Amino acid sequence: MFATMQGDKKIKAAILDMNEGHPNQGMRCIREILKHYAETNNVALQMDEFEVRVEQKLPDMSYDIYISSGGPGSPLESEGSEWEMKYFDWLQQVENWNNNSENHFKKYVFFICHSYQLACRYYKVGNVTKRRSTAFGVFPIHLVRDGKNEPVFAGLNDPFYAVDSRDFQVIQPNQNKLKQMGSKILCIEKERPHIPLERAIMSIRFNDYMIGTQFHPEADAAGMTMYLQREDKKQTVINGYGEAKWKSMIEQLNDPDKIGWTYAQVLPNFLNIAVEHLQEVVA
Repeated sequence: MFATMQGDKKIKAAILDMNEGHPNQGMRCIREILKHYAETNNVALQMDEFEVRVEQKLPDMSYDIYISSGGPGSPLESEGSEWEMKYFDWLQQVENWNNNSENHFKKYVFFICHSYQLACRYYKVGNVTKRRSTAFGVFPIHLVRDGKNEPVFAGLNDPFYAVDSRDFQVIQPNQNKLKQMGSKILCIEKERPHIPLERAIMSIRFNDYMIGTQFHPEADAAGMTMYLQREDKKQTVINGYGEAKWKSMIEQLNDPDKIGWTYAQVLPNFLNIAVEHLQEVVA
């Protein structure tokens, strides 16, 4: 049984909290996905959290899995800040570990939204820019060729639906850098023929062990619905986008083929891949 491999060795998962002290549904969702995965797969899991932007805490290399969350604010204005330099130093440590052939247990990393934008900046695989308007809601996302063969996206429809909440975007892929790194673009935002704007890159596999999404695969329908039905949040959405947008979001959140399906596939698939790797190394 995996839970007892190497003398009751636990899977160690680190959640990198990028929310800068702001309350956030995403952190709750990440915790619940990890807890549910451990329970349903009989995996002994140790889960620790690290507040990156305020407390400047980063995990060491003793963890097997790292999930770096979304967060508020600009992914551009933090350039040169102390916390960002520490974050990029941690990222380089993970990459150095994985590139060392003597390290048989590889480290798996998933970047979400703000973290994904930072990773794209760090690796220079695309241009991170401010959007003309905020993207907020449930949107269709289109798989490209490599995305259709991506194990983390196994089971998804094309298009699939996900929660999107951002003021920034990754566009203009650096094809030379992507090729040099062996990175692959996996999906892009919905096509809008009436708007002459480049479509944003919604997910990249940076290397064999690191993947990121611009959307929020951790968003759960029940939690998001309760969140949007809070009177203050409801009014915020209505004031910013109109009542029709709010009603549409509630309807789409409760469509089992949309958010619930993405929630049940993406991060669980990522965890499966990481855990299977650890099992194979032990075997």
